[in-house]
Amino acid sequence: MGNNMPFDKKWNSRDGKSSKGDKKGGSSNFHKKEDRYKRNDDPSNKKREERSFKKRERFNPAEKKSPSERYSGEQRYQKVESNKKKRPRTKNFDKPEGPTYQSDRITDGLIRLNRYIANAGVCSRRKADELIEAGVITINGEVVTSLGTKVNPMKDEVRYNGERLKREKLVYVLLNKPKDYITTTDDPQERKTVMQLVQKASKERIYPIGRLDRNTTGLLLMTNDGELAEKLSHPRNNITKIYHVELNKSLSQGDFNKIEYGLELEDGFIKPDSVSYIQGAGKNEVGIQIHSGKNRIVRRIFEHLQYDVIKLDRVIYANLTKKDLPRGRWRHLEEKEVIQLKHFIK
Repeated sequence: MGNNMPFDKKWNSRDGKSSKGDKKGGSSNFHKKEDRYKRNDDPSNKKREERSFKKRERFNPAEKKSPSERYSGEQRYQKVESNKKKRPRTKNFDKPEGPTYQSDRITDGLIRLNRYIANAGVCSRRKADELIEAGVITINGEVVTSLGTKVNPMKDEVRYNGERLKREKLVYVLLNKPKDYITTTDDPQERKTVMQLVQKASKERIYPIGRLDRNTTGLLLMTNDGELAEKLSHPRNNITKIYHVELNKSLSQGDFNKIEYGLELEDGFIKPDSVSYIQGAGKNEVGIQIHSGKNRIVRRIFEHLQYDVIKLDRVIYANLTKKDLPRGRWRHLEEKEVIQLKHFIK
């Protein structure tokens, strides 16, 4: 047999009679149960159990009683009221409750006047507040100067300097700008503008956020959302912009380090978020990430170190990229892209 242990030894180990226990004079499970029964017959043990039972009675006097037997009539009402005070119920805002809900229904659909003006494509909300205080905004023929005024877009007539404003549909257009186009809504010299490229994108009047030089290519966001445009343009929101730069000569390691650590230009100190050589290209091609909105800032960084910028292309703006967007073409932003954009700003 494979196992040399005698049968009785194996049986004893199953029953709890280990050899270790036998040496110490231990007993089997059967003997342990027998000892327990003997202890229960001990009078001192009975007294101990009576004391523990009395403790249970003292802490739970209503044991074996139904709730209706425990509290009746006025006592039960007082118990319920005290519970309400201790644990107030959460208000259910989905259910109509009295006159407050009715008044909310009456004001439903109203929006602040400055928001209405911004949605009409006139300006940002902050600028709209200035127009309201200046007394150039009227609602249904009456001049309004209170900043907290609300309007009903479906009924009220809002005018700015006598011209009626319509709440426009908000439009967001992303353009991959080519060279030789001016980033402006119109040009007295009749040069080509980016507006000519997006004239079929929307019936609403849209305008570019920020500027790209005539010879700079890449991403340009255009919208009639004045509030979003102002926030994206403000330096405090640190909107990321990444450019692909091609220089007239290789960028030396020394100049690379100067750019990385920051430069003192004529209008102040400037330090990019990051700078790197373009992988798989020569050292005359550099990627630079920056959030400054200063005019021609990327070109001026390299010109300060005696380099000529041959090509400058903005490849990323905030969370937007040029993927599947050929040069000179535009597309509308998807709803999720607009939501992500608004998460970038405060």
